[in-house]
Amino acid sequence: MSDTSKPPVPQLPRHRFVFLTLPNYTMLALASAIDALRMANRVSKRDLYEWTLATLDGEPVPASNGLSMSPTVALDQAGPANIVFVVGGVQVEKATTAPLLAALRRLAQRHVSLGSLCTGGYALAKAGLLDKYRAVIHWENMTALREEFPRVIFSDQLFAIDRDRYTCTGGIAPLDLMLHIIKQHQGRDIGPLISEQFILDRIRNDQDRQHIPLQARVGLFHENLIEAAALMEANIEEPLSLDEIAALVGVSRRQIERLFKRYVGQVPTKYYLDMRLRRARDLLLQTPMSIMQVAVACGFQSPPHFSKCYRMLYGYTPSAERSASRSQALAGLAQHASVQTD
Repeated sequence: MSDTSKPPVPQLPRHRFVFLTLPNYTMLALASAIDALRMANRVSKRDLYEWTLATLDGEPVPASNGLSMSPTVALDQAGPANIVFVVGGVQVEKATTAPLLAALRRLAQRHVSLGSLCTGGYALAKAGLLDKYRAVIHWENMTALREEFPRVIFSDQLFAIDRDRYTCTGGIAPLDLMLHIIKQHQGRDIGPLISEQFILDRIRNDQDRQHIPLQARVGLFHENLIEAAALMEANIEEPLSLDEIAALVGVSRRQIERLFKRYVGQVPTKYYLDMRLRRARDLLLQTPMSIMQVAVACGFQSPPHFSKCYRMLYGYTPSAERSASRSQALAGLAQHASVQTD
């Protein structure tokens, strides 16, 4: 005998997302996410995705640029969704009200997947819905939130997917998150077709990090540390030794090491190496330079040493990174030709 005690779960005709906009949300983050879904429908010539804008009361709220978007519905009238994304922006603490926290907790109790764009992760964390989850938020808010929510595993990635939580930073990073989700859903990579329409050089993944300015990490009162980092950035191809950096800054090597360990959480040599590897990744993915040329341009004396360091940071070798990027581009060209002949 079938169990009729539970109501049937609504069947979604296609993937459907709800974007819960908070007052002063970042419009660029929202538009980047929605346009990725729109373009997926267009290039596939199918209605793969639906989306709805929502607020708690159904009234449109202004974005941080003063504009508002409609149609907007009340959250409790938005219908079923695969994921509900909280879209934040400036003054997110003020926008995170008790009714909002209660609404988010109700969604979690119904096992609705939850996500966030820009600073929307603050509301999820405040509701206790990111505890023991890996999550991201815009770098401006990172330091404060790590202190306020120690049970959340904050990362400096562009976006993070951990079980049923989808968190993303701001700017155009939501576009990269959506392209990643679209790829997972469709079982084939239509990302290159979408990125071609948006004139993107490449699709970033969850291995890409936010570039957090050192000054934002340490404040304005550590001039020696900021000057040391600036010297590193200006000397990528021919790296300076730590003794040379200390001499140019006018402090001891020991003092430079103490400053980096205390305020950056890394020894200066590791910080310098990661900086060079980030530059190398940009060159690999955005230029036709050979791996040998990239290695030399980023201060590595031999390709094997470069490959070893690269793999330690990114999990794969430079050649594997470039090969995957080229395969993705070729797949996009093939799919584009297929679309043109349909």
